[in-house]
Amino acid sequence: MASRDPHIDAYIAKSAGFARPVLEHLRALVHEACPEVEESLKWSMPFFSYKGAPMCMMAAFKQHCGFGFWLSKEVTGGSDEDGMGQFGKLASLKDLPSDRQLAAHLKKAMALNEAGVKKARPKAAAKPAPALPDDLAALLAQKKHAAARTTWAGFGPGAQREYIDWIAEAKTEATHQKRLATTLEWLAEGKRRHWKYEKC
Repeated sequence: MASRDPHIDAYIAKSAGFARPVLEHLRALVHEACPEVEESLKWSMPFFSYKGAPMCMMAAFKQHCGFGFWLSKEVTGGSDEDGMGQFGKLASLKDLPSDRQLAAHLKKAMALNEAGVKKARPKAAAKPAPALPDDLAALLAQKKHAAARTTWAGFGPGAQREYIDWIAEAKTEATHQKRLATTLEWLAEGKRRHWKYEKC
């Protein structure tokens, strides 16, 4: 039988009276369904892991408890936005799904962990390509800056944005003009904005 984390014993003991039976029952069900489960406290709440990955978690609040699966969408069809509320606000044992239903969810969660399924991270929205300032555009269009223009065209949006932001952050017109000149010089040499810090 898997060892029980004394931190979770303490967590349950200090929870409100209504919460203790709910948490103890959920904990017992998890251990019954998954004898190899590992317990720990993460983000100040009890977590149950299996095969080195989080499987489910529970928490006690002032007036209710919450229980949820790490891979909520895959296990219950719920949303990550449900957070701890995949089974609603649990104020007593009668609010829990049946032991049979919970055991089926736990077996599904175990199978997902065994298969190495990971929680999908939401992709950050791609930043739009930076708008080329008029003065830099005019300089790059000049014949004498052909090499700088070629380098600029070969850069991705991120590398272009580094130069544009640097130029835009100039506090004075003199600094602005100096940065424009430096940008053209470095671009002509095929350099990125932070080339001094890049490993050769």
